[in-house]
Amino acid sequence: MSDTDAQVPLPDLNAADAPPMDDLAYNEDEQASRIAADLEAVFDVPVQVSAVLGRSKMDVGELLKLGPGTVLELDRRVGEAIDIYVNNRLVARGEVVLVEDKLGVTMTEIIKAERS
Repeated sequence: MSDTDAQVPLPDLNAADAPPMDDLAYNEDEQASRIAADLEAVFDVPVQVSAVLGRSKMDVGELLKLGPGTVLELDRRVGEAIDIYVNNRLVARGEVVLVEDKLGVTMTEIIKAERS
């Protein structure tokens, strides 16, 4: 866009007729409620969520030798972020957490995928 293109005037938020900031916050809340209502149709759609701690490659012969107590070396280091997949698509990275007596995942980064 060049300087010679038409410019859209911005509203003067300091003007006497400017909407109060409370109204702006209310409009944002109202808009968020409408978006949530629009998405309600997909709330019951099942998805597969996977948290990948790491990966390892091995031959079938090595795989067959695995048993209880075998340590499997993964391609990640301790403390490194894990990958979170939804329907086999990477959507986030996170950390493993302990919640009472169960393992969980905290998302620390959302991955923005390009639409094809």
